[in-house]
Amino acid sequence: MAGALDGITVVDFSRILAGPYCTMLLADMGADVIKIERPGKGDDTRSWGPPWLGDQTGAYLSVNRNKRGIALDLKSEKGRQIALDLVRGADVVVENFRVGVMERLGLGYEDLRAVRPDLVYCSISAFGRSGPYALRPGYDLIAEALSGFMSVTGESEGDGMRAGVAIGDITAGMLATSTILAALRHRERTGEGQLVEVNLLDTMIGWLIGANLYYLITGENQPRTGNVDPLVAPKQVFQTADDPLIITAGNDRLFAALCQALGRPELIDDPRFCANADRVANRPALTSLIETELARKPAAEWVELLIEAGVPVAPINTMAETFADPHVLARKMLVEVEHATLGEIRLPGVPMAFSATTAEVRTAPPVLGQHTREVLRERCNLTDAEIDGLAAAGAVQVWDPD
Repeated sequence: MAGALDGITVVDFSRILAGPYCTMLLADMGADVIKIERPGKGDDTRSWGPPWLGDQTGAYLSVNRNKRGIALDLKSEKGRQIALDLVRGADVVVENFRVGVMERLGLGYEDLRAVRPDLVYCSISAFGRSGPYALRPGYDLIAEALSGFMSVTGESEGDGMRAGVAIGDITAGMLATSTILAALRHRERTGEGQLVEVNLLDTMIGWLIGANLYYLITGENQPRTGNVDPLVAPKQVFQTADDPLIITAGNDRLFAALCQALGRPELIDDPRFCANADRVANRPALTSLIETELARKPAAEWVELLIEAGVPVAPINTMAETFADPHVLARKMLVEVEHATLGEIRLPGVPMAFSATTAEVRTAPPVLGQHTREVLRERCNLTDAEIDGLAAAGAVQVWDPD
């Protein structure tokens, strides 16, 4: 089956995480994504190790599958002209340079719209293209701090905490993907391209659901509660006879099922726990009672018992346990693919499924300049001799498999 975006060409000027994650999702759905990198150095994440797999970093491998990669010096006039030629045949451009960089390179929205009027141009930045912070440099962790995310994350005592992954970058990339798809739909209806914009700070403020309204309603910061949901009880980490696990009883029916499974049916009608508001107000007493019962068996036994009772429960897996989980494997969330220099490598699978189109890992992340010759032949009608001349001038870098 073809992908839903088969026939869509994306010229990807982005690097690091937010932009590359966006373009990887587009590539997963079938778009032809042409990733442009600097000759010699490439994407910043090519040096962000450990972990290393051969000479490739996990940071780079994680967000660049299914793309064709070329190395192009955008500061040279020849490199810029090649970029313009690529955009002439493209549907989408994605960039996440600091605001103003693409314009200085002569590759801003107005420059590219002149060569492709119906272009969808997606600009991803730290703080947006307007406002007092527009020209500031920024990374995910800066957005985590400024958005208020860190102030509501972590244990009640101590400093606010970052997420364990670059959550602002990744969610901004996801939002950019859906924004691009909406703009393509608009183009399909009207023939009009447009500039669309996503930034890390706006994204994080927008998805801080609960925490943002907590402040807007109460005027106070939502307290940090660690692994305890402040709005629902019981919904947190509980200790068993050996390992901790997560239990979520998000309504009265599930709470009753939990009490039955624990062998404490009398708690169902205990006035301290009759409704969720009561359970939240009396959380310490409820937690103590639950953990007293859980201490009688190991976590694995409780997982089986609670699943049978219909109560949402899960162990706190390591990554090794996650990628050995039979459900994860059945969902093809671990795949093997052939890499140009490393042989077979393992990558996470595609977290989307379609009944009429495909979304799959087709190719490994490219080595630097892997597809320069192929793309310039195909998209710019250049001969091998012309490409060799550009390489000799430093305008492009061509990967030699030999």
